[in-house]
Amino acid sequence: MAFDPTQMDVIDRRQVEAMILGPMLRAFQKEIGVEKTNAIARTVITDLAREQGSQFAKGIGANGLEDYASNKDAWRRQGALEVDIIESTPSKYSFDVTRCKYAEMYNELGYGDLGDIFSCTRDFEFCSGFNSNVKLVRTQTIMQGASHCDFRYSLDEAETDG
Repeated sequence: MAFDPTQMDVIDRRQVEAMILGPMLRAFQKEIGVEKTNAIARTVITDLAREQGSQFAKGIGANGLEDYASNKDAWRRQGALEVDIIESTPSKYSFDVTRCKYAEMYNELGYGDLGDIFSCTRDFEFCSGFNSNVKLVRTQTIMQGASHCDFRYSLDEAETDG
């Protein structure tokens, strides 16, 4: 049986990734600088996220906003995210994350400053890969010190992706 990382809870996957990427990025930061290292890492991780979003849509056989919302449990398993749903319709999905164990885990590992790259920046590109007509607006994150993360997804009901 082949290893399939998509079968892992996302928080476990992110922890394994951080334990490998964290020391590697720290070494690159020393050699080529923090800004350049972080920009390269951000590009690679967001490219992966876009592809993963596309694969996610293919895997569930749909790419509507309701499909997206109803299949986000993997990110919340083990209490990884505590959320308050504000609105959930075919064209809008809004929620606040009030507790983020991803941020807590990155801080515990000593990579709190990299958590945004490892996790938060994925959100926009994952969404884009899932359906380029779904838009995400987020103005703050717990990872960056805010009291909560504000996720606001929208889909123009006249638009569809394939």
